[in-house]
Amino acid sequence: MKFDGGQTVHICLVSETEKRSDFGGKGMTSSVVDSESPDLVCELDNVQGMVDALTSVRWKRHQDAVLELSEHGIVLIVEDTGCLQAKVYLQRELFVRYEYNAQGRPRFGVSLGLFVDCLNTFCIPGHSSTIEFKYPGPDMQLLLKSTASLSACTYAEIRTRIPDTISWDYNFEPAGSTPINFTVKSAALKEAIDDLEWPGSSVQIILQPVPPSVTFKAEGHGDLQIDFMYYANMDLLAAFNCDQIVSHRYKYKFLRATTSNIPSSVIKDNRGSKVTIGRGGMLKVQHLVSVARPSTSHPHIDSAGYQQPSRIAYIEFFVKPEVDEENVYE
Repeated sequence: MKFDGGQTVHICLVSETEKRSDFGGKGMTSSVVDSESPDLVCELDNVQGMVDALTSVRWKRHQDAVLELSEHGIVLIVEDTGCLQAKVYLQRELFVRYEYNAQGRPRFGVSLGLFVDCLNTFCIPGHSSTIEFKYPGPDMQLLLKSTASLSACTYAEIRTRIPDTISWDYNFEPAGSTPINFTVKSAALKEAIDDLEWPGSSVQIILQPVPPSVTFKAEGHGDLQIDFMYYANMDLLAAFNCDQIVSHRYKYKFLRATTSNIPSSVIKDNRGSKVTIGRGGMLKVQHLVSVARPSTSHPHIDSAGYQQPSRIAYIEFFVKPEVDEENVYE
């Protein structure tokens, strides 16, 4: 999908005394921007955390994303061929400032890769970067501005588009009276799915209550089976809920997208990921990514070092099962 004007992102570094950015030959003073009545103005004090969250759903080089704004926060949505969808929930509590003035829930489209690359220019290694987001700009752009430095300021604008309709917005429902899910260490889940690449193009996931276990099975060029036994290693498989045998098969490329870009911070913190199978075999994979400012004195981190939920970005993937699979419920 093309963006009007061809060039999508303009970035300019100016001294604070100039108070002017030249985007694509069009001068724009801060007073002009401030005179607008934007739908949203918000500030985030950990740009790297947002980069990590968005990178989690970047499974290919060229991806279009839809951003939805509301009084509760920002949701970014990406999808692939109607079989895979991912959402990043950035709740308003993780922003240090969140001023929402819109009626309804505005939506606009951006290139995910360009958005992430643009955010990366605001990241300073070893330092916490604070960034201001404003939408819309004079020409419906998404405007970004660094606010951490008193001597210089980085401005950027990302040209947006009218988003296409999301092809599916699944109302996730439980498969039965008892939720069918398990929680496993993110690193172990990623390693298991990575190992399943060589056998073939699809992976079967089997849950059974006796003995309580999860099996990943791939067949093709070879056979590979990976078992997670609940009682054998409860540190690895932290939670398990299943009252019937359930079996569904998923395309490997879609399953791999759910873990291929898990941030190193999640692996390092040894966090868990939750996997749920819903009605019709819909697979939901959930990750938690910290967006807390890296400071021991941050008010959102208690004395024991535990981060409160308000500083966490929620990542959800939805994967449809292969249509020719015979689902098993016993």
